Amino acid sequence: MLGKITDVPGVLVGHAQDEEALTGCTVLLAERPAVCGVDVRGSAPGTRETDLLRPGRLVQRVDALLLTGGSAFGLAAADGVMRWLEEHGRGYQAGDVRVPIVPAAVIYDLDLGRADRRPDAEMGYLAASRASVDFAEGNAGAGTGASVGKALGIARATKSGLGSASLRLDSGVTVGALAVVNAFGEVRDPETGRRLAGPTNPLTGEPVDTLELLRSARELGNLGLGNTTLVVVATDARLTKEEANKVAEMAHDGLARTIVPVHTMFDGDTVFALSTGDRTASVSVVGALAARVTELAILRAVRAARPAGGLPAAAAEG
Repeated sequence: MLGKITDVPGVLVGHAQDEEALTGCTVLLAERPAVCGVDVRGSAPGTRETDLLRPGRLVQRVDALLLTGGSAFGLAAADGVMRWLEEHGRGYQAGDVRVPIVPAAVIYDLDLGRADRRPDAEMGYLAASRASVDFAEGNAGAGTGASVGKALGIARATKSGLGSASLRLDSGVTVGALAVVNAFGEVRDPETGRRLAGPTNPLTGEPVDTLELLRSARELGNLGLGNTTLVVVATDARLTKEEANKVAEMAHDGLARTIVPVHTMFDGDTVFALSTGDRTASVSVVGALAARVTELAILRAVRAARPAGGLPAAAAEG
């Protein structure tokens, strides 16, 4: 049975969404400040406070992470998350003030649903207030307006969403992932090679191979705009900030094994890595498991999605 990222002690998840506008946000709340790293591989990211997570920066821990729709507009939802955290006495002590640390990243979902309604501070506050160990997958939170396979434009894409998974080492260390899959490329099961979600032929409705489209030198133009896969991996293994950045780097292998193509000029692919505990494990082992649970979370995001905005969804399996 697939687990969830909240199997990692100290991680809670909360959603808020607008079902009509087909957008939303997801907050990953650290019950105690957590070490965090990041690795941004896509060439069109929309982020907030990711520079703070790199080695050599002052702040070592974060209070929460925000994944949100709404493109750059959606970063406003972080203000609401900060307000909720401030009300609960959380944040980095800066003189007489506590400043909550909430790195964030966005997906572009403005071409599905309504573009004039985006996640805002109120939605971010609501998502933070709902954080718990139980949370929905598929068309939920930041995955509400997610889609994949856009080489023929959004009208020929497939609905995707948000998914999660976890694995436990024999030592008891847990590694989990949560993914919001809004990729330009198609999603394939790396174990079978089967295409799960991608562009469809406008005449027959049959799947179209994205790489074949690219091999034919198709001019993408604006069809490639508006994508990104966002991932948070978490573990109760003790990691330094440098090690958390390494785990985020290794977790990108999970994107490369499931999304074809990935890390394009049209994607803002971003992976965060959280360390919430004090268990002992090799950073290489944690990174390898992080890549695997990232794979599983991406597949789950596609399989848990429901049709929306005129887009079909992949049939659920397993």
